[in-house]
Amino acid sequence: MIIHTPHTLRSIARQIKTPLVLLFVWDVIVTITYYVVPFPAPGLPLTLFGSVLALILGFRSTSAYQRWWEGRGLWGLMINASRNLARASRNFMTGAQGQAMARAIVLRQIAYVNALRCQLRRLPMTGDTLPYIPAAEADAALSRANTANGLLDATGAQVAQARANGIIDSMQQTQIERVLVDIANAQGGMERLKNTPLPSQFRLFPTYFTHLFCVLLPFGLVEALGPATPLGSTVAGMMFMAVLAIGDDLVDPFANTRHDLPLDTMCRTIEIDLLQGLGESAPAPITVDAEGVLW
Repeated sequence: MIIHTPHTLRSIARQIKTPLVLLFVWDVIVTITYYVVPFPAPGLPLTLFGSVLALILGFRSTSAYQRWWEGRGLWGLMINASRNLARASRNFMTGAQGQAMARAIVLRQIAYVNALRCQLRRLPMTGDTLPYIPAAEADAALSRANTANGLLDATGAQVAQARANGIIDSMQQTQIERVLVDIANAQGGMERLKNTPLPSQFRLFPTYFTHLFCVLLPFGLVEALGPATPLGSTVAGMMFMAVLAIGDDLVDPFANTRHDLPLDTMCRTIEIDLLQGLGESAPAPITVDAEGVLW
C-alpha cells in the first residue's frame, strides 16, 4: 500500500506510459492527416460519449474501492479477534498446563494469520511459512486444502481439550468459541472477495470503451486545438486511462502489489501484540520502504 508518495503527473504517466506513448503517436498521425486531408470533426457525439464513459469509470472505481475497503475492514476485525483470542486464552487458562495450552493457542494464531496471508496472495507455503508451531503440526495443516482453516480447527480442538481437562469451564469455552467464530467469519469474507472478482462486464467493457474513446478523441479536438491536438488529446486521454487504472489496481485488495493491502504489516502487528502479551520478545514493526510503500 502506498503511504506517502507524491502524486505527480510524472508518477501517473509512469504507470500508464505504454498506452500513453501509443496514444500520443496516434494523436500526431491524426493531426498530420487533418492538415494533409482536411475532414470535418463533429464534437457533440464525442462529448456525449465522454460523459457516459466518465460515469461508467466512476461507478467501476467506486465498486473497486468498496472491495478494497471491505478487505481492510475484515483484516481490522482479524487483528482485533486475534488480540481477543490471546487475551482470553491467557486469562482463562491458568496453572502450568493451562498456561502451556494458552501459549500454544497464541503461537498458532500467529501461524494462522501468516497462512491466511499466503493463501490470499496465492503464495507458496512451506513449514517455514508457519512460525512458532511444531513441524508435525505445520505438516498436518499444510496437508489440508485450506491450511488456515486447518490451523483454526486445531485451535478449536485444543480449546475443547482444555474444557475436557477442567482447565476452563463451559462459559469460558463458549466465549473463546465466539472469538473463533469471528475469526472464521472474517476469513470467509476475505475468501469471498478473493474468489469472486468483479463480473467480466465491469472489467472488459470499461477497458474497451476507454481505448475507443482515446482513439476517437483527436478527431473531436483537432479542429479546435489544431497543432496542439497531440498534447491536449494525450492529456485528456491520460485522465481517463488513470481512472481506468485505479479500478484495476484496487479490484483485488489481496494481490501482492504496491496498491494492495499491507498484509505483511498487519500480520507483523498481530505477531508483535501476541508475543508481547506472552511476555516474549517480538520482532520490529515493518516500516515503509524507500519507495513509500508499506507491504
